[in-house]
Amino acid sequence: MIETQTLKFLKDIESHNNREWFEKHKSDYTLAQENIKALMVELEDGLNRSDSIESKKIFRIYRDVRFSKDKTPYKNYFSGYFKRLGAERRGSYYFSIQPNNTVIGGGFYGPNKEDLFRIRKEFEADGETIKGIVNDANFIKTFGTLQGNGVATAPKGFDKTHPNIHFIRKKQFYAFRQFTDKEVLSKDFPKIAIETFIAIRPFFDYMSDVLTTNLNGESILK
Repeated sequence: MIETQTLKFLKDIESHNNREWFEKHKSDYTLAQENIKALMVELEDGLNRSDSIESKKIFRIYRDVRFSKDKTPYKNYFSGYFKRLGAERRGSYYFSIQPNNTVIGGGFYGPNKEDLFRIRKEFEADGETIKGIVNDANFIKTFGTLQGNGVATAPKGFDKTHPNIHFIRKKQFYAFRQFTDKEVLSKDFPKIAIETFIAIRPFFDYMSDVLTTNLNGESILK
């Protein structure tokens, strides 16, 4: 579970985002990071009961400020992801622990050109399956809606008046559930986080099927 001290560290670094303060509180950072790593082990174990996880990663707290106007050196959150095992399992589970802005979910943040085209062609041919997934009561209750940036009108080669254009124009596909600090600090948070990940599985399984077959439904895996 997430310790109170972990959220306190993140609140403190938001107010004291400089190297001098960070060096003086390096031990607090280490404890908070170890707390997140322990959570990741628990989440991975839970995911592996119904899925197969290949690897997990926690992102560095150090910000890349080279091309940013914001030169503060540290993030005020811990985040990471779980990669699913094998070419036949697509989609990554993602989490971000941040005071008043914790999210759990996942998806496809930057599909390559070929994958994005394949997804769009599927939506062009049939939008009923994706509509059924994102309009499912449990999906709506957990995530609200499918998120992701898209082009302004329609991608090149696609009809902007197509009935599934809402999905076709997307270039990212993800869903998140937000949590309050009280929920994050609850002893039940790891269990609820795992349940949240499981709620996105129908979407992952559908997208995996799309991205491992051609439009005729034939496998493209070698």
